[in-house]
Amino acid sequence: MIDTRLTGKVALVTGANQGIGAAAATALAAEGVAVFLTYKRLPALNEPAYTPEYDRARGADAGDVVGRIRAAGGTAEAVEADLADPATPQDLFDQAERVLGPVQILVNNASGWLSDTFAAQERDGFGRPLRPVDAESHERLFAVDVRAPALLISEFAHRHIERGADWGRIIGLTSGSPQGFPSEVSYGAAKAAQENYTMSAAHELGRYGITANMIHPPITDTGWINDEVEKLATTSTPLRSVGRPEDVAEVITFLASHQGRRVTAQIVRMY
Repeated sequence: MIDTRLTGKVALVTGANQGIGAAAATALAAEGVAVFLTYKRLPALNEPAYTPEYDRARGADAGDVVGRIRAAGGTAEAVEADLADPATPQDLFDQAERVLGPVQILVNNASGWLSDTFAAQERDGFGRPLRPVDAESHERLFAVDVRAPALLISEFAHRHIERGADWGRIIGLTSGSPQGFPSEVSYGAAKAAQENYTMSAAHELGRYGITANMIHPPITDTGWINDEVEKLATTSTPLRSVGRPEDVAEVITFLASHQGRRVTAQIVRMY
């Protein structure tokens, strides 16, 4: 059993209405963490490459997640927020502090994901629609996946140092590769930038008792997996299987735990 020593801590988890964010909030709450969930309801994709269940999950609020946490005896609050707005990070910390207290664990999970490409093709190898790289795709990905995590880390660090705290955790989610991410070009580039911000935070903030890490999840079934993706996962990845959000949540909990206290400046690759 993990000696988490997390009871009484406060976490802010972005993108927590479904998928990995919801699983992370639930797992942390089970260890005694009071969780502040943020989310943004997204329009349906209405694409045959995605299931109707995935569209429903993307468009849902965090009420079900909060309800399950509270029913299990945990503490949770949720708010809808647009991370593309640069004023949002400060506002989220203000709200979290008012209802739960100072944030000690920051989980940067939310993404403005879309598939874009430099090539002249309309769909990727999994049948998902593609769009050209343009100003709109760049702005969406870099606003949510780069600027928002950077501002959230900055707000987290400023408040932590100002109150003289000596314990903190920053955990981000990444994808793709520094060598590029074909068919998800802007997403890959944005995640590479977020990795760099998080590694800088690890080196600058360690003296204040803060660890900062990124997790690269496996192909994870958050509702978007189709037959082609599942075939890839079960034939070409080391563990020959699709991951679950709960698998990633366990690693997030470990990095937040007492056992993870000496783990920092790492990109933890899962399979």
